Amino acid sequence: MSIKPAMVLAAGRGTRMRHLTDDKPKPLVQIGGTSLLTHILQKIKKQDIKNVVINTCYKSDMIKKEALKQKDLLLFFSDEETALETGGGVKNALPTLLSLGGENGFFVLNADPLWTEPKKPLLEQLETAWNPETMDILLAIVPIQQAYGDVPDGNYFIENGHLRRKKENEHNIPYLFMGIQIIHPRIFDQPLPEVFSLRDLYDQAQENGRLAHILFDGNWFHVGTPEAVAETEKMFIMGNDK
Repeated sequence: MSIKPAMVLAAGRGTRMRHLTDDKPKPLVQIGGTSLLTHILQKIKKQDIKNVVINTCYKSDMIKKEALKQKDLLLFFSDEETALETGGGVKNALPTLLSLGGENGFFVLNADPLWTEPKKPLLEQLETAWNPETMDILLAIVPIQQAYGDVPDGNYFIENGHLRRKKENEHNIPYLFMGIQIIHPRIFDQPLPEVFSLRDLYDQAQENGRLAHILFDGNWFHVGTPEAVAETEKMFIMGNDK
């Protein structure tokens, strides 16, 4: 099934970037002379997606100026007076995503991860695996040993072919969510707060047997701190983004 729109989550402040985000938002931090936001938008273009929604909050004018350099994308901005977190941000942009053909699902991507492409690009893998009849959410998951930069603790196990989010006090979690996914809009057809995390919807989909995943076979870079910028510069750029 062809996924028509994508949403990029670009409203965060990026406080852990310290001085790097004093004068610009985190998605404009550069890797190899190119902003994180542009890296993400170029990945989306390679999937032949034209309609992209970007949510903004901190220094939103700078986000818009950078995004609008991509002349072959139709860009729509979802402005937030105060950051609504990931779930609230998507909920706020949902009418636009539906108007762009997202009734059977849409991509949602964080603005700060990078990844090297295996033979079959990640977004293509997700689109191929997507089945709205059996899934509400499809997550891209990577083994923790293939994660670089500012690597958080793992957050998922794979048990009998299904995802299970870690419980409190569990350690050595083998898999990480990459910040890239396909979501069906029906998961929002319920009372939800204005500000909330998409993680709440992942847990609900898991409980209902409608949380699916693909296991990524490339390298993933989480650019969350100045130190991660330096590591990613070395490994992502020198290794070439293939």
